Amino acid sequence: MGVLVNYFDRVNLSVSHQALITTFGISAVTFGYLSGAYNWTYAMFQLPIGVLLDKFGIRRVGLIGTFLWGIASFGAAITPNLGGFFAARLLLGVGEAPTFPANAKAIGYWFPAKERCFATAIFDSAAKFSSAIGVPIIGILLLKVGWRWSFAITGIVSLIYFLFFWKIYRDPNDDPKLTDAERRHIADDAEPEVVDDRLRGNASLGFLLRQRKVLAMVLGFGSYNYVFYLLLTWLPSYLSSALHIDLLHSFLYTGVPWLVATAADLIVGGWLVDGLIQRGVNANLVRKIVLIGGTALGLGIIGAAHAHTPARALLWISISIGGLSAAAPVGWSIPSLIAPRHSVGKVGGIMNFSNQISGICAPIITGYVVAATRSFAWAFGVSAVYLLIGIAAYIFMLGKIEPMPPETQPAA
Repeated sequence: MGVLVNYFDRVNLSVSHQALITTFGISAVTFGYLSGAYNWTYAMFQLPIGVLLDKFGIRRVGLIGTFLWGIASFGAAITPNLGGFFAARLLLGVGEAPTFPANAKAIGYWFPAKERCFATAIFDSAAKFSSAIGVPIIGILLLKVGWRWSFAITGIVSLIYFLFFWKIYRDPNDDPKLTDAERRHIADDAEPEVVDDRLRGNASLGFLLRQRKVLAMVLGFGSYNYVFYLLLTWLPSYLSSALHIDLLHSFLYTGVPWLVATAADLIVGGWLVDGLIQRGVNANLVRKIVLIGGTALGLGIIGAAHAHTPARALLWISISIGGLSAAAPVGWSIPSLIAPRHSVGKVGGIMNFSNQISGICAPIITGYVVAATRSFAWAFGVSAVYLLIGIAAYIFMLGKIEPMPPETQPAA
């Protein structure tokens, strides 16, 4: 639910592109910077958030973050100028910074490793489903009542979620309703790696940043998020300007690739991966095939660069974001599989820091390229090059998905 609301806040901006041009007179380049503003603070807070999550827990950090992102939506709705809008987007990044690292940490607490991919897919697919339903709903809302009310309504939804999270979420050790049988199920695991001593204890941020497995995820997941944010922020504009589709239909068509992405996330990245592992197929092999194969399908973005009809463009974009979405739950399950239990938040923060650097760069670079070339072809080409780097990192740097060697203490 939290991720779903998160992405309503994020897609609100891409839907409001034309309305913001009318209100503030922004250019394609300015829109690119505005789209990336949220990610600046989101990225800046990823490493500190990982430390705070490991120290203070998911519930306390999550409540503060949820309250802040709701306030940011209201701020965007009432701002009188472009500077105020930028400030609201920066605050939104602060508030939403804990979401994915906290979810990755919660999955590690609440599920045995053999169930984590599907559990991860449930929250990760919400990011895609939010775009599938959010773009049409918010688009129609914007056309009916204006962009300011669309931001205000997402702010109201965010505060409702704040109360929902406060009422429901607890860690397993703090949940009085958790039965002994459920506790045993969480602790039970067929994979020997989860009882490995390397998954106990803690590790420093500096140590984690030097690990090849962590760096592989930084590059691989960074390439995934570059394409994700390119499409999240520019897809309605691409359909309306490059393919000459009217605004209402561009909102409706935008939902198609995101529905494909939602299905691929849940069915392939979640249900299929966990199902194969529970049937005794080599867990490392299954995860690596989906991770690398899904990212390779992301190269379908090149096909969209040369599409001349909406149907062909949507086909290639659906292949691209569908493949990447299938890989995403596997990627988000990896921190809890390779890091010590009390360092999962840090590894999730490191990965998401890389993700948000990509999230900053994708809309800005796309804005410059589109402004200079009057075409999306080169913008999509840049994303394909980054994907090739990410695939190489998974193949040559990640190695076996297993616990990292423990951090050795310096001699006295």
